Amino acid sequence: MKTRKVLLLSFTFAAALGLVGSPKAQVYPSRPITVVVPFAAGGPTDTVARLIAEPMRASLGQPVIIENVTGAAGSIGTGRVARAAPDGHTLVVGFWGTHVLNGVLYPLQYDVLKDFEPISLLATNPQLIVAKNAMPAKDLNELISWLKANPGKASQATAGAGSPAHVGGAFFQSMTGTRFQFVPYSRGAAPAMQDLIAGQVDLMFDQTSHSLPHVRAGKIKAYAVTANARLPSAPDIPTVDEAGLPGFYVSVWAGMWAPRGTPAGVIAKLNGGVMRALADQKVRERFADLGQEVPAPALQTSEGFGAFHRAEIDKWWPIIKAANIKGE
Repeated sequence: MKTRKVLLLSFTFAAALGLVGSPKAQVYPSRPITVVVPFAAGGPTDTVARLIAEPMRASLGQPVIIENVTGAAGSIGTGRVARAAPDGHTLVVGFWGTHVLNGVLYPLQYDVLKDFEPISLLATNPQLIVAKNAMPAKDLNELISWLKANPGKASQATAGAGSPAHVGGAFFQSMTGTRFQFVPYSRGAAPAMQDLIAGQVDLMFDQTSHSLPHVRAGKIKAYAVTANARLPSAPDIPTVDEAGLPGFYVSVWAGMWAPRGTPAGVIAKLNGGVMRALADQKVRERFADLGQEVPAPALQTSEGFGAFHRAEIDKWWPIIKAANIKGE
């Protein structure tokens, strides 16, 4: 009887310390990790997530499963992760639109900053300022002068109200004092690009990964990349600083988050998996092929990414409010 009591007390004490039967005692990750991408398969955010997933699996020792949950400008999938258990087994790979723009464009049921734990910035993808070949301006300064001389006459294609292209165009107008029309394409950037090539619209502020193949083919002209360094994949295209519009930086970046309250140790392990994936030479080469750039090491840390995310909100929300941009 005394032996049974001693064993029972020992078991109870061990359980109280979390050593027996406690989920917290399990080594993380204890099962497959689901990464929600709030857009359809094949898009740029999905592609980045899938390139990261395989090396993360090798590093973490569990399958990393991509699940595409579409709808409402990415807010359905993002909201699902905001409400998920904070145990590190459900994550989201979103982008500038889902975790910055949506927060000011739509009445969301979650906070794009406070309801997530930052894991890492995954990729940056600056925009290209591109135009139809018939546009008379030969460089960016001439384009700005032409737009000022022809207020309201030019048209810029966008993927819809509040899209990155729309916000980029509004930022350009505010910095240059120009005015032109926004032409929304509800079916996305592909039909917008078709009309730019055909000369039906004049301008686009488009992701490098989408526009660069058409620039290389001579179907459209590029004036500048919206970054402070030239693209390794397009070293002949000047930066906005070099072209005459210093500080006009726009990047359609992608990042990874966990639900708020995920333990710091879990975040650290996930961050380590991401950083090892971003150091993989095959991943870096594939990013370069797509026009995506690997972030600086400081921005790959959870702390650096969190600060970057807050700074992006502080930068873009006032611009969107001043331009009176509303989500559709």
